[in-house]
Amino acid sequence: MMKSFRRTSVAVVTAAALAFSSTLPALSVERSRSISLLRDAEAEALIADYTRPLLKAAGLGAATVQVKLVNDDTFNAFVADSRHIFVNAGAIIDSTTPNELIGVLAHEIGHLAANHLAQLRAEIRRMQILSALAMLGGVAAGAAGGGGGAVGALATGGMQFGQRGLLMYARENETAADQLALKYLAQTGQSAKGMLDTFKRFADQQMFMSAHIDPYIQSHPLAADRIAMIDEMARKSKYFDKADSPSLQARHDLVRAKFAAFTRNAQSVMRLYPPSDTSLAADYARAIVAYRFADSKSAIGRMDALIKRSPNNPYFWELKGQILLETGKPREALAPLRKAVSLAPNAGPIRVLLGQALVGTGDGKLTDEAIAMLTKGIGDDPDQPVGYRQLAIAYARKDNIAMADLASAQGSFASGDIETAKKYAIRAQEKLKTGSPAWLRADDIITYKIPR
Repeated sequence: MMKSFRRTSVAVVTAAALAFSSTLPALSVERSRSISLLRDAEAEALIADYTRPLLKAAGLGAATVQVKLVNDDTFNAFVADSRHIFVNAGAIIDSTTPNELIGVLAHEIGHLAANHLAQLRAEIRRMQILSALAMLGGVAAGAAGGGGGAVGALATGGMQFGQRGLLMYARENETAADQLALKYLAQTGQSAKGMLDTFKRFADQQMFMSAHIDPYIQSHPLAADRIAMIDEMARKSKYFDKADSPSLQARHDLVRAKFAAFTRNAQSVMRLYPPSDTSLAADYARAIVAYRFADSKSAIGRMDALIKRSPNNPYFWELKGQILLETGKPREALAPLRKAVSLAPNAGPIRVLLGQALVGTGDGKLTDEAIAMLTKGIGDDPDQPVGYRQLAIAYARKDNIAMADLASAQGSFASGDIETAKKYAIRAQEKLKTGSPAWLRADDIITYKIPR
């Protein structure tokens, strides 16, 4: 439904998470869980600014670590491999200050820097072996003594032994990630108060859930213990009372409003931003609600008012163009989208949206511009299946079927449909000059092997 703020889906492996649930997710069923991702240039730019100094402090390259936004309304973030941090929409909406979300990101970067996921996988393998040995020992003892009940009890004990070992290991990782997060925040001259406030906010809920639960079957340290440690370390920093800058808070407020308005129902958004709230963020949320619920005329009027208040905000121009494009007015969308590109020239998703509008006009005179815009947008941000699909349409209009097939192959590949991608790549390669850059791109897809 949404282009600049759009959804895709991916599969992830078991994650080390900043979760506030009381138990570790079952490892066996998390192995290939599909999640829905959101794409939004404004939010991605903001979070990149949040993570860049933290990654540097952790000794990790900002270019090698990506933050992905998850279409989930709960407050959570997690890592799934050594290159990606996943942040739920709920974590953005429920973080009232930049510092709160920055604290969450610092925690996840701590997991990455300490290589916790790889270590957890190794620990899983070790515990599986130890559990199996314990179970085999129980079976042998039962066979020798003829006690079937003893066999069952010992086997169950072996499984519990493995589970408890893994949970203890996960709790240790969470504590280590907290300590690293506090270290990175201090090194970058940022307060840990937001991180502390976030944990305190969820402490009562966790304590209530944990009141009658054995603390050794929890994947995270008990809230009171965890908060006490964070509180003690955070207050030692000379930056504890340092507040976020007004400009950063303003950007954060706009992204919160956008995510709430795009992911929650109108009633929830109106409760968050009542008519008495005349802030820029509140007006942004109301414009998006108008757009989502089929009042495009009102939405455009609200966007014009926002642009008048903040004429150099590229994302206001982008959203106006998106509304026009998605209500069947691609030619009218060109001017605001060109303005958005001029204000944010490195935002690949905005260029792709402009390319889509150019294709949508059906004007052959604009096809070359569409190809150039889409190619640049995809080059800046390759993870855009819609960009490749629009590029395929543009190349087909130029009767360049080889490049249309290659774009289709790349779009399918970006969507995770490897089988279809290979079919299009084979067709494209047959028509392309051997050894050319396009031929080599097709060959990369043809020879790609899905990692285990």
